[in-house]
Amino acid sequence: MSAPDEDTFAEERDEMEEMDAGASDDDEGVDMEEEGADGEGEKRVYVPGIEPLQPGEELEMDRSAYRMYHECQTGELERLKVSCHGFITTMEEMQDGDGDGREQFPLSMLVCAGTQADTALSNRLLVMRMHNLHGTEKEKEGEESSDEESDDDEDDEDKKPQMELAMMPHYGGINRVRVTRRGEQSLAAVWSEKGQVEIFDLQPQLEAVHSAAAMATFVKQQKEATALFSFSGHMTEGFALDWSPTVPGRLVSGDCKKNIHVWEPREGGTSWQIDQRPLSSHTKSVEDLQWSPTEATVFASCSVDQSIRIWDIRSPPNSMLSADGAHSSDINVISWNRSEPFILSGGDDGLLKVWDLRQFKTGRPVANFKQHSAPITSVEWSPADSSVFAASGADDVVSQWDLSVESCDVGARVEGVKDLPPQLLFLHQGQSEIKEIHWHPQIPGVMISTALSGFNVFRTISV
Repeated sequence: MSAPDEDTFAEERDEMEEMDAGASDDDEGVDMEEEGADGEGEKRVYVPGIEPLQPGEELEMDRSAYRMYHECQTGELERLKVSCHGFITTMEEMQDGDGDGREQFPLSMLVCAGTQADTALSNRLLVMRMHNLHGTEKEKEGEESSDEESDDDEDDEDKKPQMELAMMPHYGGINRVRVTRRGEQSLAAVWSEKGQVEIFDLQPQLEAVHSAAAMATFVKQQKEATALFSFSGHMTEGFALDWSPTVPGRLVSGDCKKNIHVWEPREGGTSWQIDQRPLSSHTKSVEDLQWSPTEATVFASCSVDQSIRIWDIRSPPNSMLSADGAHSSDINVISWNRSEPFILSGGDDGLLKVWDLRQFKTGRPVANFKQHSAPITSVEWSPADSSVFAASGADDVVSQWDLSVESCDVGARVEGVKDLPPQLLFLHQGQSEIKEIHWHPQIPGVMISTALSGFNVFRTISV
């Protein structure tokens, strides 16, 4: 990306560059060059976890495996990394007014994110507008004339991705951010290391990333982010946070001391009523929370105590259903399917499990996958296809899956990958310390992942 027009934490227009290495090919991994005796590279498929990279071997991205791929590194956040080792640790894509189901290039999207830095004063709450996102073009065959090369250079210039970035200083590292719409408000709920959950109105930042004049005003008035509302009743920090998809403004938050609080919005949009009596059936840290997409009063939780619990806020303080020992170690993340009675979970054991709520009391998942070689860091069902989900792990891999696939002779297509589960669609690599993945809520198949090494925005040929 290019340098910002002004040396400020509030605005940056950078071009997102394509990644040179580390992505995957369909459900079979990425191409890997292997030097032969003649010095020429021989390409073969690399599958993480099957065979380690050998000295001198490098991963090379197969661009034909992507419909769209962009890597994003902002100069300003690079400076944050250098000065205080801060990086974007949490993010979520925001709905916009451009409509649902859009697939025509160029695409645009909004992202809200938060940073974690070594010093509390160095953190930022960000809103990014990425636009002019074009698809991945196939390599052209044959020689090109100078005129054709000139035309291509002009086309490449026109197709450079763009980004506007509005950042507000935030005191304290941001553990997790979640966004929602309530009427005309765009709200961000923020869990921070201060032990507080805060609600922020994102309207000034949204106006700034859509208008140069609003951006100039935003830069001049830049100050520490001021919360609409904050809650300190947890008494310790946490990570679990989710807005209700059925009741605008309803929120649930969970902390590292096992307590869960439900937030009810008051009229006016600037305050919430929070029951001071926590829901506390868990015995250890609550790691993730998910509201039911259909039942307004029901949500799920997962915990370090290795259980998944289902709650109904009409009958507190105890959970109404539970699967104890759902994983053999900490359960880090869960995701509730939007149209099927399924919950997806991922744990420190590297396992991905699918639970059918109609059989939840049996304590047995309906599907169990072990592809990742390290703890699962994020999971999410696709909003466009109820059988498709994605996961990321501390092994620096993003995996895509389709439960509707019953049989597939993978071994017949690619030598050496017969042990891959047929439901595995794609393995995406190239990032380090992946923290979160999300499907875009309005652009089918498009994902964004955040890691220590930056953002990836992509759509694979598999989804």
